[in-house]
Amino acid sequence: MSGVTAAHGGRDAARVPVHRLTVLYDAECSLCAFVRNWLVRQPQLVPLELVPAASEAARARFPGLDHGSTLEEITVVGDAGQVYRGAAAWVVTLWALREHRRLAHRLSTPAGARLAKGAVLAAAKWRGMASGWGGGVYRRGDGWTYDPRDGWSYTAPGCEAGTCTAP
Repeated sequence: MSGVTAAHGGRDAARVPVHRLTVLYDAECSLCAFVRNWLVRQPQLVPLELVPAASEAARARFPGLDHGSTLEEITVVGDAGQVYRGAAAWVVTLWALREHRRLAHRLSTPAGARLAKGAVLAAAKWRGMASGWGGGVYRRGDGWTYDPRDGWSYTAPGCEAGTCTAP
């Protein structure tokens, strides 16, 4: 698989068995949150742990990663230090799921890899368009919160208790 690197020197990422995967996802991205919620409902052959990208937990676990890039491109880390990015990360995540392992094997062929890369590029394009809609990405630090049942809602800074200060 292209996009695979070994995080631990001397370990061959292509030959070391994978027993657990950590998926780093952008918790501020509605598409990423949707996919995260979908993943946790899927039967898993290899356990997936979903951790917000660039979070304190991710930084503590993987100090050698470029955490800024994990917000730009899906990144999956194997328990033996394998690092998968982009299309390879999507394929290895599907490989971990019982009902999608056959699809992952098809996507790991040269023809399938082109399809997987196209899917990742389409998701990136959607994210780019969504970030431009409404003036930017909805960020929790700006007063936005997301509830899976109700969607995004906004509380202006300083209005948490229902009272707002006049500008």
